[in-house]
Amino acid sequence: MPRPSDSSGKASVPLHLAVIMDGNGRWAKRRLLPRKAGHRAGARNLRRLCQMCGDAGIKYLTVYAFSTENWKRPPDEVSALMALFIEFLQSYDAEMEKEGIRLRIMGDVAGLPDDVRQAIREAEDRSKDRTRLQLILALNYGGRAEIVHAVKSISEKVSSGELAAEDITEDLLKTHVYLPDVPDPDLIIRPSGEYRLSNFLLWQSAYSELWFSNVLWPDFKQRDFDQALSSFAARDRRFGGVK
Repeated sequence: MPRPSDSSGKASVPLHLAVIMDGNGRWAKRRLLPRKAGHRAGARNLRRLCQMCGDAGIKYLTVYAFSTENWKRPPDEVSALMALFIEFLQSYDAEMEKEGIRLRIMGDVAGLPDDVRQAIREAEDRSKDRTRLQLILALNYGGRAEIVHAVKSISEKVSSGELAAEDITEDLLKTHVYLPDVPDPDLIIRPSGEYRLSNFLLWQSAYSELWFSNVLWPDFKQRDFDQALSSFAARDRRFGGVK
């Protein structure tokens, strides 16, 4: 799928935008609210982000919703997050249908609670024919775990004789990640003042542009989105080559 370009031929809008939705807990703490209030505010802001992406012509949006490391958080916070995922998947469906948003999940779905898996299956099935924007929730996701998953899948095929070791290439490994049909992210945004990927899309981010902001995720608004896209449009993406 071609990327929207300006008159110079530069990609002005990312085809695939990825966002690390960071800062919900700090947002709540500053307001003397429980952390779950921050996560709820972050979920509301994700709805606004989807609208902004659709209006901008972005076709894929991947958001870091729950990492493999987030299980280390207090049990009551994890339970609140799981309940929020179900609520989001169910209550947002009508709006997603109106906006033409297809919902997909990437991560170790088998490691999620039964009711969350059921809500995921239903949401993915309901939205499978929508084409304006793909919203990809990274749930129980870790970049290293994804690479291990791909390597295990390939090694099983080598052991069975379906593949030979010399068949293993970068292109082959890409076909064994969680969502192999999704293009690599052009731009990764991380708000909240942190400057790291935190195990997010490690394989796919090899040539992604990075944009950081001190704004906490629930406060990330249209002006921040526009600044990120303006920065992206001004960059010269050579992918290791020379122009």
